[in-house]
Amino acid sequence: MSNEIEKVKCLIIGSGPAGYTAAIYAARANMNPVLYQGTQPGGQLTTTNEVENWPGNPEGITGPEMMIGLQKQAQRFGTDVRDGWATKVDFSAEPHKIWINDSKEIHADTVIISTGATAKYLGLPSEQHYLQTGGGVSACAVCDGFFYRNQEVVIVGAGDSACEEAHYLSKLCKKVTMLVRSEKFRASKIMEQRVKNTENITILMNHDTVEVLGDGQVVTGVKAKNKTTNEDFEIPATGFFVAIGHKPNTDIFADYISLDETGYIINVPGSSKTNIPGVFVGGDAADHVYRQAITAAGTGCMAALDAERYLASKH
Repeated sequence: MSNEIEKVKCLIIGSGPAGYTAAIYAARANMNPVLYQGTQPGGQLTTTNEVENWPGNPEGITGPEMMIGLQKQAQRFGTDVRDGWATKVDFSAEPHKIWINDSKEIHADTVIISTGATAKYLGLPSEQHYLQTGGGVSACAVCDGFFYRNQEVVIVGAGDSACEEAHYLSKLCKKVTMLVRSEKFRASKIMEQRVKNTENITILMNHDTVEVLGDGQVVTGVKAKNKTTNEDFEIPATGFFVAIGHKPNTDIFADYISLDETGYIINVPGSSKTNIPGVFVGGDAADHVYRQAITAAGTGCMAALDAERYLASKH
């Protein structure tokens, strides 16, 4: 490891709406923030073709364009945006120690964690292909359901989130086919009953997804397998939604930061504070409910304001 230790006032780990918004606020407060973009600069939105629910863009904007704009805005106020990702931390004492790419050591007065979460996918080559083309695979019904109005879609999942997303899609789409991989739901009874009572949701229990079908650019259907009969069949669909969960990118903080049973950071209610003084969180690393760009940006703002107040209290 490098012997040279860099001291910073505010270190932001991760980009995306939370990280860049935190950077904008921190830079404007003369906190001289340093932001490391992480393994996926711009976060999950860089895989989203059209973002139509971000305020101030009446014609919509692509995810990558939005992230480039946020980065430029953060840099305009003096944020030091860098390539690289945090690989180790030591929050046992102040200043907080963070290692970047297993080599560079940074001592930070305040740390803002905005590492986000990663949607889980089935891992099918066809699924990944249409995810990359933006042709009909999504892990967010609230984000993308609007594009499938009056169309037929398929959703995979068995938990509360899957039921919630299926119900949301049912209000937009002509037909929603829900593929549940086991013989029973993992969702609460009330959520299970909600989808069962929705007329345009067809539930297929004990079914696997074999392949996402399409013309190379857009999805045209889904090949499914009935695990009871071993029969393969095709379901016509223009959209394929995956709702099998998210994994928060928080593993390196587990020894110091309080996490819930699925790995999301537990923040002090109504704030961005964690259990470690001087360490704050914004975005999907702590949010397993809303997971929207606008809510991530809001909590990024909160994290910067909380960090600023923390620094002021130390002097």
